[in-house]
Amino acid sequence: MTSTDRDFVHSIWDFFCSLKLTMALLIGLAAISIIGTIIPQGALPPEYVQEISPAKLKIYKSLGFFDMYHSWWFILMLYLLTVNLVACSIKRLPHIWKTIKNPVTIFSSAQEKSLSGVVSFPHAGDAAAAKDKVAVFLKSEFAAPLVSESDGDWHFFAQKTPWCRLAVYCVHLSVIIIFIGAIIGSLFGYKGFVNIMEGESISSVMSRSNKQIDLGFSLRCDQFSVAHYANGAPKEFKSILTVLENGKPVPDYTNARVIVNDPLTYKGITFYQSSYGNAGNYFFTVSDLDGKNPVSVTVAGQDSVTLPDGSSMHVTESTKDVSEFAPGLSGPAAQVELHSANGKTESFIVYANHPELNIQHAQQHGVGPVIHYKGAQERMYTGLQVAKDPGVEIVWLGCLLMVLGIYAAFFMSHRRIWVRIQNGIVTIGGNASKNQAGFQLHLERLVSKLKTELSGEKKS
Repeated sequence: MTSTDRDFVHSIWDFFCSLKLTMALLIGLAAISIIGTIIPQGALPPEYVQEISPAKLKIYKSLGFFDMYHSWWFILMLYLLTVNLVACSIKRLPHIWKTIKNPVTIFSSAQEKSLSGVVSFPHAGDAAAAKDKVAVFLKSEFAAPLVSESDGDWHFFAQKTPWCRLAVYCVHLSVIIIFIGAIIGSLFGYKGFVNIMEGESISSVMSRSNKQIDLGFSLRCDQFSVAHYANGAPKEFKSILTVLENGKPVPDYTNARVIVNDPLTYKGITFYQSSYGNAGNYFFTVSDLDGKNPVSVTVAGQDSVTLPDGSSMHVTESTKDVSEFAPGLSGPAAQVELHSANGKTESFIVYANHPELNIQHAQQHGVGPVIHYKGAQERMYTGLQVAKDPGVEIVWLGCLLMVLGIYAAFFMSHRRIWVRIQNGIVTIGGNASKNQAGFQLHLERLVSKLKTELSGEKKS
């Protein structure tokens, strides 16, 4: 390999080991996450398409902004950050590993000069007795020491939690594992949505990118129910679902109850309760204020219908008995939203057994025709969000490693103590990888105790 080739390889290596690259990638990923939060992902809401200009819509689509977490450039940034972390670890790990596995055990004068707060004091008795006392003291007060002799001098080395120096690499590994899990989920997972009518079953779902995905099994909605608060707002809605394999119910997944925050998971696919609605028909009669020119109107499910005066109406909620929410009233009722031809919008309740209230409302608010509710042919459906993420367990493993690594990196310290017995003088020093000031106070207390041990004085 020529010198030019070596320089090129070294430049590439230095590039991937660069902290500047790490910061640039992290800032870039953070900015992308903000964009992904602001811009809708997957199937675009119609109102968003209407608001954005065609040129901007085309640019966003070409850049992959509507599915950015699956875009090639987002995944490329994850790959680059992974390579960057691996390169940084490879470059710095050998030195740290040598510090852990091959520590300096001889307390030489050069080592002494590298430490701050080194203390020396004379000891009573011969060196052999002092050696035994120092070894016992370090083992009881700090950690079991390595004892060695050099040129007639005794050297002691003791350390605590040397492995915590590897915590930063544990964090690096955790980030890589999380990225691997995210990439696996991105490539082999999906998010989708499906509506299931009561009594019917489905075997496929529609992904956020409008792709039909086969589940490999069937899911049946046996029953759907919704409970309301006193004001009519939905309190809880739940689905009773059954998983079918080859047309037969799976024993442990029969009549499974699914509510918000309590999903159903089968074969790695999770179904979340998301929405509901009535796919049946609502029946109304629309007339003039004086009751003339009555017209029967049928509203299908969540659709809107145009009334004779040009206004449009759709149903937002309905009940079989309004007495649950309005004592003194009875019978079916529906909450409708009326969009008048002049642009005015109003939401109100229409009753089946109280036509006088319908007439009174029309007279007071002048919303146009008088609307009478005749009841509904209900056919409820449940709306489920569907998610498959084969990388989620890998991500959780990475998160666990990250928590452990961060705890060790920030709250644990590699502490080392050296002691030398030379010509009747005991010299002691030490350092810590973190919180050196706190360790120095601890070392001063140890020195004070060791002086007492070696002087032969009795402890008070």
